Amino acid sequence: MTTTTQVRTAVVAREVTKVYGEGDAAVHALRGIDVGFAAEEFTAIMGPSGSGKSTLMHCLAGLDTVTDGQVIIGDVEITGLNDKQLTLLRRERVGFIFQAFNLLPTLTAEQNIRLPLEIAGRQADQALFDRVIETVGLRDRLRHKPSELSGGQQQRVAVARALISKPQVIFADEPTGNLDSRSGAEVLAFLRRSVRELGQTIVMVTHDPVAASYADRVVFLRDGLLVSEVERPTPQTVLDTLMALEA
Repeated sequence: MTTTTQVRTAVVAREVTKVYGEGDAAVHALRGIDVGFAAEEFTAIMGPSGSGKSTLMHCLAGLDTVTDGQVIIGDVEITGLNDKQLTLLRRERVGFIFQAFNLLPTLTAEQNIRLPLEIAGRQADQALFDRVIETVGLRDRLRHKPSELSGGQQQRVAVARALISKPQVIFADEPTGNLDSRSGAEVLAFLRRSVRELGQTIVMVTHDPVAASYADRVVFLRDGLLVSEVERPTPQTVLDTLMALEA
């Protein structure tokens, strides 16, 4: 008898539509997106400029409201939540990594990493904290403030901060956009390790085929529609797909 392994889904968008403005000035950023993101997987979202990739991520993360459709994180439909419920859900279930590192300059690296837990009134799991620090390679930088760290080290602090509360999903918006290629490769490797070793789920928006090649899967948008996807991407397969979309 053949058995099949059911893939757990961390985030789902069902017929998600996003319209900005009204009447003749209306901009249809998303046009009925149906897509799921598997748990414990690294997925990249790509597409030409104006394709809707950042809008999709913001809607998935509850940072923006949908015009129509459903977004579900874990077992919670977030499109039905009020502002207070959304804030609580983002605090407890979602991690964020942005292009700007968003670190507090007066806090040390360790204090920045622990900040989300302090805000939530939770204690850090010391074993997890140690694993995260080892994963991102920051053991000798914990007492340094952001101004004493390189850009790549600051982004690694931001990665550790997102990981420490063990969210159901981490959304990364162009996380290597402000980094040189070497630092960017380090951060992407840490993200991939967090999926492999910590069982994390990551959804990343990027315009960079090399960055996307670190993911397990890449989904492609064009004009607010999901138009293609690539499993086990390489920089070349990603670039070929992007060029075909822009042709």
